[in-house]
Amino acid sequence: MAVVNPQNGFCPETKIFHSLRPPSPLPPPSQPLSVTEYALSLLRSDPTFSPSTTDFLIDSATGNRLTYSQFITHFQSLAKFLISKFPDISTSINNNNNKVALIISPASIHIPVIYFALLSIGVTVSPVNPVSTKSEISDLVHLSNPVITFATNDVVSKLPSSLLQSRDATIIIDSPQFLSMLQLHPVSNINSIFRRINQFDTSAILYSSGTTGRIKGVELTHRNLIAITSSIYHNRFKKDENAPAGNEPHPVSLFPLPLFHVFGFFMLIRAVSVGETLVLMGRFDFENMLKAVERYKVTYMPVSPPLVVAMAKSDLVSKYDLSSLLLIGCGGAPLGKEVAKSFAARFPDVEIVQGYGMTETGGGVTGMNKPEECDRHGSAGRLSSNVEAKIVDPETGKSLSPMQQGELWLRGPMIMKGYVGNKEATVATLDSEGWLKTGDLCYFDSDGFLYIVDRLKELIKYKAYQVPPAELERYLHSIPEVADAAVIPYPDEEAGEIPMAYVVRRPGSKINEAQIIEIIAKQVSPYKKIRRVAFISSIPKNPAGKILRRELVKHALSGASKL
Repeated sequence: MAVVNPQNGFCPETKIFHSLRPPSPLPPPSQPLSVTEYALSLLRSDPTFSPSTTDFLIDSATGNRLTYSQFITHFQSLAKFLISKFPDISTSINNNNNKVALIISPASIHIPVIYFALLSIGVTVSPVNPVSTKSEISDLVHLSNPVITFATNDVVSKLPSSLLQSRDATIIIDSPQFLSMLQLHPVSNINSIFRRINQFDTSAILYSSGTTGRIKGVELTHRNLIAITSSIYHNRFKKDENAPAGNEPHPVSLFPLPLFHVFGFFMLIRAVSVGETLVLMGRFDFENMLKAVERYKVTYMPVSPPLVVAMAKSDLVSKYDLSSLLLIGCGGAPLGKEVAKSFAARFPDVEIVQGYGMTETGGGVTGMNKPEECDRHGSAGRLSSNVEAKIVDPETGKSLSPMQQGELWLRGPMIMKGYVGNKEATVATLDSEGWLKTGDLCYFDSDGFLYIVDRLKELIKYKAYQVPPAELERYLHSIPEVADAAVIPYPDEEAGEIPMAYVVRRPGSKINEAQIIEIIAKQVSPYKKIRRVAFISSIPKNPAGKILRRELVKHALSGASKL
C-alpha cells in the first residue's frame, strides 16, 4: 500500500502530492443538482442565519442593497420569466443540450441575480469583460454561440448584428423592463424553478487567453463549482484556536475584482454559501475602495498583488479607518516577500492569505487556512481538499519529488470539462487520466507548500489579467512601418507585469514609441495595451522561428542598448 508523507502529502511510490486538508464532502455524482441549489443548501444549514435581515449585496457607489430574501426572490422571479418567455432555453437532466447566455456588464447588484437565475434553470453563464472591443466580443460570440444576451445600454452597440437582429433575446439590464422581471413573477414553489440538472452539465464558459493569442472558452460544470464551493466552505480560514472567543463581526466582503473573472465568479458563489455581505464596485477606484472599507466595515477583500502594493505604500490609506479589515485573499500572481512584509508593517492585524488557481481549475486549488501558514511568504499555500498534484519534468515527463522544479499538473473534481469547440487544445491540456497541465514552473517544499517559480506559458499577467503576447504581435505586424515585433512581460511594481514590445522598423521608417502605443491602444482592451517600446535591429529566434523571449527579457532588464 502506497504511503503518503504526512508532512508534505507526497507519495514516493506514485510521485503524487496529496492534499493535507480533510476531504470535503461532495454530493453523489448521480444526484441532480445545480451549484445554485448547492450553495443555498449550505446557507440554509446555518440555523442562526436570517435571510430577511442580512444584506447580501450592496452597491458601493449608490448604497443600494438587497437582503438575502430579496436576492432569492429576484433571481427566482427572473428565472420564471425566462422560462415563460423562452421555453426552450433551460435544460434538465434529460436534456444535455445546454443553451448559453452572454452577459456583458460592469459589476452591479443585478449580475449575481442574473447568474443565479440562469444557473438554476440550467442555462450556461458566459460573462464578458465590458471593456472588450467589438471585434473581441464578436470572437467570443462565435466561440460560445449564445441564444440570449444580457447587456447594459452603453455596451449593447458592441454586440454583433447577428445578436441584435433578435431584439427579444437581448435584455437590457439598466432598463425598467428588466426591473419588472425581478418582481412581477413571484414563485410559490421553488421546485418549479430549479430544474433537475445533471452535475456534469456545463454551468459556465469563462474565457482564458492561450499563448497562441487565440481566446479559449473554459467549460466549467456544476460539479466543478460545487467541488470548489465545498472545499472553501469546509476549510475556511481559521483564526488561532487558542485565542479567546469573542463576538466575531458579521463577514463583509468588498469585491474590487470583476465578476466575469474566475476569481470573482467562484468567490461570489462562496459568499452565498457562507452568508456573507458582498459590497460590489462597478468601476474600480483605489480611494473609493478605501472609502467603502470604512463605510461598510469590510472584514475581507479578495485582491491581486498590485492592490497589496498600493495599500502598503499609498498615502491615501492613512486618511481612512480600515480597522474592520481582518483578512486579504491574494491571487492572480505571486506576492513578493518584501511587499508582504511592507503590508504587515502597516496592517499588523490583517492576515494575507495567498493562493493559486486558474480559470481551468474553476478557482483556487491551493491556499492558506491558518495564521501560521500565512508566514510562508512567496508561497501559494497548500493543496486544497480533494486536489492531487504532480511536478513533472517538462523535458523528460518524469514526475519529481519535493524541492524539485517542474511543470505543475493538477487533478480533482474542480478541473474543467475542457475548452469549448477546441478539442485540440483540450487534448493538449488534459491527459487521459484527468491531469491538467498548468504550464507553470513550480515546486513543493518539504512541508507541502507550493511555490510558483515561472510560467512555462508566455502569458503576461497585467494586474492578474492574462495578456497573450501573440495577439499583440499580430496587431504590431499589421502596422505597415513595422518589419517584425515581439512582446514580452516587463516587471512593474503596480501592475506586476506590463506588455513591452520590441519592434524592428522597416527601412526608412521613423515610427516612434508613442505612435505604436497609440495604434495598438485603439485595437485592444485597456489592460492589453502596450506600455513600453524598444527598437531593435532583429528579433532573436531559434532555428524553428520561435521567438527567444527569455533573451529579450534579459536584454530589457539589463538596460542594454543593443542585443
